[in-house]
Amino acid sequence: MFTNNFDPVAFQIFTLEIRWYSLAYIAGILIGWFLSKKIFISTEKIKENFDDYLTYLILGIIIGGRLGYVFFYNFGYYSQNLNEIIMIWQGGMSFHGGLLGVILATFLFAKKNNHNPFEYLDIVALVSPIGIFFGRIANYINSELYGIETKMPWAVKFTKVDNLFRHPSQLYEAALEGLILFIILLYFRYKGFLKIPGTISGIFLTFYSFFRFIVEFLRVPDEQLGYLFFNLTMGQIISLIFFIIGIYLIFKKNEIKT
Repeated sequence: MFTNNFDPVAFQIFTLEIRWYSLAYIAGILIGWFLSKKIFISTEKIKENFDDYLTYLILGIIIGGRLGYVFFYNFGYYSQNLNEIIMIWQGGMSFHGGLLGVILATFLFAKKNNHNPFEYLDIVALVSPIGIFFGRIANYINSELYGIETKMPWAVKFTKVDNLFRHPSQLYEAALEGLILFIILLYFRYKGFLKIPGTISGIFLTFYSFFRFIVEFLRVPDEQLGYLFFNLTMGQIISLIFFIIGIYLIFKKNEIKT
């Protein structure tokens, strides 16, 4: 069993605190951008526009992630404290909200340039597990999104939370939604699925949602929400919706014409 007493602040410059969570976002975006440009983008028109698209992408992640947290996870509080919605430095981001933000930003950018949005979304889907991996490691360092109590030998005591030994659910998600999902997507890309725009995006949604749904059984639900319908968490309910969308997208993009 292990004890987590990490400092969420990576380093400090005078009074400015640089947190691991911020560095995780930066590392995920930069590495994803580099791999996209050097390896995954195969068409010249996408490569030429990808740097401009990156601005849309970052705004979609930040604005969508924040609004997703506000509306999905803590609407009651923020509806009474509207001025705090913009205070993202206080924490509170939703992956599913960020995903919706990325989708909307991509469709806006693609329409502006008269491109197929799925050509961009498939590239983003391929590199997203990298950002998810770093993000979940940062969650672990921050002692947030922790798991339920367990006696497993790899259990972790988050001293900033309590003295209980818990599932390191953040590390489970880093492994499943990060490393394993990345390998799965690389496999399907190698098999040529990137040639049909939208297929990789569907595969990403399907497997991410499946992994997230499973791990949520071992993760403590958000305190302000608890368990909802059928004893599921908000994360599981949203994941079910995206799982269905992912399956639909895969079949829709690969339907056999007769």
